[in-house]
Amino acid sequence: MSDIGIGPAIFERRGDTIQARLSLVLDNHMDEVWAALTRPERLVDWLAPGEIELKPGGAAKLDFAESGVVIRSTVSAIEAPNLLEYSWSAPGEPDRPLRWELEPLGAMVQLTLTLTVPASEDAGRSAAGWAAHLEMLAAALAGVPIKFPFEVFKAARDEYREQLAAELAN
Repeated sequence: MSDIGIGPAIFERRGDTIQARLSLVLDNHMDEVWAALTRPERLVDWLAPGEIELKPGGAAKLDFAESGVVIRSTVSAIEAPNLLEYSWSAPGEPDRPLRWELEPLGAMVQLTLTLTVPASEDAGRSAAGWAAHLEMLAAALAGVPIKFPFEVFKAARDEYREQLAAELAN
């Protein structure tokens, strides 16, 4: 699905939630990837304008002005530069935790994103949106930021919905 090597999504039902795990290998230093995940001037290149206070309980704010979505959450886990977790939820919505894990692979970095959504929501669509944002992250880290890749999103959404239906049917 991707030129940058996003691995297949792995879905797992956990009670009344569905967890999706996406991973990719980036040809960047850990510090570069960590900065892209945490610094306001870097977040805007691939995700949205915002800021994340890098401490447990710190504010995580992202403003998707074009869609009208504003995320106001808190950091639930942090171990710089290897782990960052916060909820991908607007106020009053159910928690949708995002867990970013970085692991050095020689001169490269393995990035694993685990997202959890309520089972009543479209986990395939959510995972596809994050696959598209991972494409944007990789492009930004390569110095060529891109706009949201709708074709990647649509292809991933269809693939993930089929995969999810098959996995949850077993």
